[in-house]
Amino acid sequence: MPTHLIWIAHAISNIVALAMLWAAWTRPAWGRLLFFLLFAWAAWANTTTVLHTPDDYIGYAQYALIGWYEQFIYGFFAAHTQPIVLSIAAGQALIALSMWTKDLLFRIGAIGAITFLIAIAPLGVGAAFPCTLIMALAMWLLYRNAGKDWLWVVLRQPKPTTST
Repeated sequence: MPTHLIWIAHAISNIVALAMLWAAWTRPAWGRLLFFLLFAWAAWANTTTVLHTPDDYIGYAQYALIGWYEQFIYGFFAAHTQPIVLSIAAGQALIALSMWTKDLLFRIGAIGAITFLIAIAPLGVGAAFPCTLIMALAMWLLYRNAGKDWLWVVLRQPKPTTST
């Protein structure tokens, strides 16, 4: 991908991350819906990509901020790209589904999302750093303040109005 397109995607990703943080803070139900969409799309995109062009993932090594991430990608990951990425995609799909649940299932999914988002941050520009850390913060807000009810129930409730 040309450098200018990488930086455009980087900027857009970080703007989206800030929007997700704002949604998680002000409208948790919308934040959960956005995370559902993000992780469902990621699961689909990773599955499709790894089944058709698995070598695309090896290119992320050049963006790694930590040397052993680069070594891992060029080594073990390169030799086992499909099973690793398909496992990641399955986890992303489960995280997406968990956004619709409540209580323990929601919290397990939120912890999975936070862990994943922090784990890919050292991919640097390849993960639109600091985008994933901003998203992890947004998910932490949801972990603390949302998930007490099913998402479809919360989305149907009107937002409380404030009087002045």
